[in-house]
Amino acid sequence: MTVTQAARRAAMGAAVIAASLTTASATYAEGLDLSGKTVEFVIPFSESGGSAKWANFYAPLLSEALPGNPTVVVKYMPGAGSTKGANWFQKQTFEETQGTVIFGSSGSTQFPYLLGDPRVRYEYGDWNVVLASGTGGVAFLPPEIAKKMNGLDASGLAGINFIWGSQGATRLDLVPLLAWQMLGMSVEPIFGIKGRGDGRLMFERGEANIDYQTSAAYLKGVVPLVESGQAVPMMSWGALDDDGNIVRDPTFPDIPSFKEVCEATPACKTEGEAWDAWKAFFTAGFPAQKMVFLPKGATEEAMETYTAAFDAIIARPDFPKMSEATLGVYPQVTGKKADRTLKLGTVVNAEAKAYVVKWLEDTYGVTLK
Repeated sequence: MTVTQAARRAAMGAAVIAASLTTASATYAEGLDLSGKTVEFVIPFSESGGSAKWANFYAPLLSEALPGNPTVVVKYMPGAGSTKGANWFQKQTFEETQGTVIFGSSGSTQFPYLLGDPRVRYEYGDWNVVLASGTGGVAFLPPEIAKKMNGLDASGLAGINFIWGSQGATRLDLVPLLAWQMLGMSVEPIFGIKGRGDGRLMFERGEANIDYQTSAAYLKGVVPLVESGQAVPMMSWGALDDDGNIVRDPTFPDIPSFKEVCEATPACKTEGEAWDAWKAFFTAGFPAQKMVFLPKGATEEAMETYTAAFDAIIARPDFPKMSEATLGVYPQVTGKKADRTLKLGTVVNAEAKAYVVKWLEDTYGVTLK
């Protein structure tokens, strides 16, 4: 399926969901009855980015699958590159919320934690993961600039002054920032946007001449720009195969991966400290990109209830079609697999961390010591 077809399916997503919702057949742990309750699905970003698309995809399905069919509403809590919302969630307890608050984390929440950002007041070890979602990302350019690439060779972009809207250098945005620098590009980030959707809007208004979006936001918000001739995909970040190698993203099989572009660009190397650091943070940020948590103190009963609800959603016959159109082709996992994904997203090796910490200080004056 092409990206265009995926986008067209996405447009029908709401109708498909409404037409196909049925009572989940899973057997839930007895006792956690959410009848008449409202569950707040808190996202630490604005309503225009990929996390918002992901949460709004799952919210109506989760409402149908949870016992008692509670109303599930997505609540946005942007600020400080997602650390504001994460710090708030750290203060929540299951004893106080009783299953009515869940939190959607992103790679941009994980990276400050991994890097020891002083604004972090949250501890992933206190939270309880019930769903983990992989995703990807695509960088794109205005058509007149995209023409300067020679096939996959990005050398022609080296003399251009790029402007880019960024949430911050210690967020998930460090993956594209480091990639573009490795390609010999000069990209000046405008830090402080509250979500990647705001970066896309800067691109649309001509205030930025490069951008990237995670898969859900790319499918919904950027594919129309590509179809109308306003944007050209440059590369995806790729995906990991079973052996841990970077391969093309299965959601965007016609778009080259960063590894392919790097191999074709003389200034870029797919070995050495920079590549190893980029790959380590890509791995932490994208295959383990988005996760749903219950707050600290969650009971085994609550964990089983939410896990069973997400399992029932994933097992729906129509789920592959709906999720591909909205989220892309990526694993959606629960239980022990979600636990492993959490570890993948919250641990990087010391060498990669040291390289990135020094790179952030040297390049952007960000001190994390």
